[in-house]
Amino acid sequence: MKAVLKRAGFELLAVQESTICCGSAGTYSILQPGLARELRDRKLKHLQLPEPEVIATANIGCLTHLNTASEIPVVHWLNLLEAG
Repeated sequence: MKAVLKRAGFELLAVQESTICCGSAGTYSILQPGLARELRDRKLKHLQLPEPEVIATANIGCLTHLNTASEIPVVHWLNLLEAG
């Protein structure tokens, strides 16, 4: 995903803790909503810090979960390619 977006001309910003889960994985969001919100908020803090125009993801679960609290639009990365 990253390499394709770079080749398409998108600027990718560095994000701290880029590998942490957003909280929508498995059954977190259903069975442990508090934990899911904590993970989501932690992930969003790091994703929004460099002030991107948009947040791209390859996971539809992450997209949906992050969009519930993000001030910045969260989109599927293929939508960026389609629009670009």
